[in-house]
Amino acid sequence: MTLTAQDVKHYEEQGYVLYKKQLFSPAKLKALSDIFEEQWEAVGRRLNSELDTPHFRDERLLDFLLADEVLDLVEPILGPNIGLWSSHFICKEPLIGKQTPWHEDSAYWEGRLSRYDKIVTVWLAIDRSNKENGCMRVIPGTHRNGFSEYENVDAGENIFPTEIKNIDKSNAVYFELEPGECSLHDSRIVHGAEANKSPYRRCGYTMRYFSTEASVIPEKNAGHKVWLARGKDVAGNNPFVNV
Repeated sequence: MTLTAQDVKHYEEQGYVLYKKQLFSPAKLKALSDIFEEQWEAVGRRLNSELDTPHFRDERLLDFLLADEVLDLVEPILGPNIGLWSSHFICKEPLIGKQTPWHEDSAYWEGRLSRYDKIVTVWLAIDRSNKENGCMRVIPGTHRNGFSEYENVDAGENIFPTEIKNIDKSNAVYFELEPGECSLHDSRIVHGAEANKSPYRRCGYTMRYFSTEASVIPEKNAGHKVWLARGKDVAGNNPFVNV
């Protein structure tokens, strides 16, 4: 299964699309969830910054990141030449999960790639994700605005200490997903999440891809590994790991 023409049009215009179908089979989703539980236990069940690029440590995750089920969703957006940029287990613990400030993913990668117009994140729900437990929310259409201006926020209440200034959240869209469903969003869209004050954990796996028309800047990506997921390396990126 893949995105419809209407889905792609919505993504292009609004910067996101929800895929309200099961991405993986029940057995495959269970296998991914089990890997998350192992990794979360290994870091003392701490929050999200501890679980960045988990596929660097556990190559079993490449079975999911390079799977046709995911790449078939991504290809209508990026085209046939796809690189795996990163992945991240994001877990908001019950009752104490901090809020995620308004941000653009691309702002944290500034200078690391030659372009940011064709980077997509697939956010796969491992747990149910809804307003009650702090699901992701986006400001539609903000993926065309370039890099925003940030200000400092209270690090005790937020996952990271900066946030985009002067956000009008009146038209925010909340990504409510059942386990196994996913969303796709442009790396430049403004998004965030409220704190998890519910008794229910909220865990997701982000899988991030870029068009290989973009160059990965070697001197800005020391120790970072990227994979050629599908197609060919258009820009001639030396960092690609062969699989």
